[in-house]
Amino acid sequence: MSVRRTRVINKEPMPSVILSSPDKTLLLVVTFLVIIGFMAIFSATAPKCLDEGGNPAQFLLRQLGCFVVGFLGLKFFVNYDYKKLPKWDVMVLVVIIALLALVDFTPLGVTINGAKRWIALGGFQLQPSEFAKPALVLLFASAFQRNANLFERKKWLLAILPIAAIIAFVFIQPNLSMVILLLATTVVMYLSAGGSFKLFFTMLGAGIAGLVVAAATLIKPYQLQRLKTWLNPDLDPLGAGYNIIQSLIAFAAGGLWGTGYGASIQKLQYLPECHTDFIFAVLAEEFGFIGCVLLIGLFFTFVQRGFLIASRCSDMYGKILAVGITFSIGFQAFMNMSVASSFLPATGIPLPFISYGGSSLIVSMWMVGILLNISRKRIKMIKGEGANV
Repeated sequence: MSVRRTRVINKEPMPSVILSSPDKTLLLVVTFLVIIGFMAIFSATAPKCLDEGGNPAQFLLRQLGCFVVGFLGLKFFVNYDYKKLPKWDVMVLVVIIALLALVDFTPLGVTINGAKRWIALGGFQLQPSEFAKPALVLLFASAFQRNANLFERKKWLLAILPIAAIIAFVFIQPNLSMVILLLATTVVMYLSAGGSFKLFFTMLGAGIAGLVVAAATLIKPYQLQRLKTWLNPDLDPLGAGYNIIQSLIAFAAGGLWGTGYGASIQKLQYLPECHTDFIFAVLAEEFGFIGCVLLIGLFFTFVQRGFLIASRCSDMYGKILAVGITFSIGFQAFMNMSVASSFLPATGIPLPFISYGGSSLIVSMWMVGILLNISRKRIKMIKGEGANV
C-alpha cells in the first residue's frame, strides 16, 4: 500500500500599495488662484476687446482652452508615479533643447518687444522657456538624489553641461528673468539636497564676478535702461519708466479696499501688458491692499504646503523634486509681484496661474500635478493580514 505525500507550499500574502488622497489644501489654493486668474484676465482684456469690436471674452476663452490642457496634464501626473519620471529625462532634455534652438536660430521664432521667446506652431504660440522650468527641476532632481556635490563625481560634466545648455539658450533669447529663476531654483535644490556650502559660496563669488563682466560687455541697452528707470522712473516718464509709473498709480488708486471688480482705470490703455506682466497692478487697483494681502497669502500657503510635502516625502528624489517645483512657482510669483510694485527692476515674467499666457498656465498645472502626486502617501497593505503603513 503506497502513501501519497502532499507538498504544502506556504505562500506569503502579496503586498499591495494604496495611495491616499493628494494634499487638499494645496489643491484648494491652486483652484482659488486659477479662478482669480480667470477673473483678472477678463477684467483686464474685456475693454480692449470691445474697443476693437471683438468678443470681450476672447482672451478668457483662450486661457480656458489652455487650462483644459493643463488640467488634463495635472490629472495624469497626479496618478503617474513620480518615481518613474527619471526614465523620461533624456527625452525631456532633447525636446526642450530642440524647441529652444528652434526659437533662437530659425524663422519659427517670434520676436515681441525685442525678445525672441516664442515659437509659432500653426495658429498657436508656445514659449519653450516656460517648459524649461520643469525640465530643469526634473533633471537636477535626478542628478542630486544620490549626491548633491556633482563636482566630486568623475562624470559631473554629463550632468551639468546639458542643463547649462538649456540656460544658455534661454539667455540668448534674451530672457534674463527666466535665467535668474532657473539659476535660483538650481541653487535651492542643490542646498536642499545637502550640497556643500563652501562650493556654493565659491560659485556665488564666481557668478557675481561673471555678472559684473556680463553687465559691462553683454548687457543690452534696453536692459541697462530698465535698471536706470527702476531707480528713477521719472528719468523717462513716457518711455522706459512709463510702465512702472502707471503701475504705481494703479496701486495708489486701489487704496485699502480697491475700486471694485472691473472698475480699474489704468487698464484702459494706460498700463500696457496689463493682462500679462502687470496683472498684479490691475488686481491691486480693483481689490486694494486687502486683495493684495489675500493673493500673497495664497502664494505663501502654496509655498508652505509645497515645502511641507517635501519634508514628509520618504525618498530623496521626491524631496528634491518637491522643493524645486515649489520654489520655482513661488519665486516666480515673488518676482512678478515685486516688479509690479517696483521692488525689483522690470522683467518680463508672468504671475503663475494669474497672468494671461497658455504656456505658463499649462506648465504650472503640470508641475502642481507632480507635487500633488508626491503628497500622496503610499500605504502598503498585506492581503488577509490587515494594513501595514
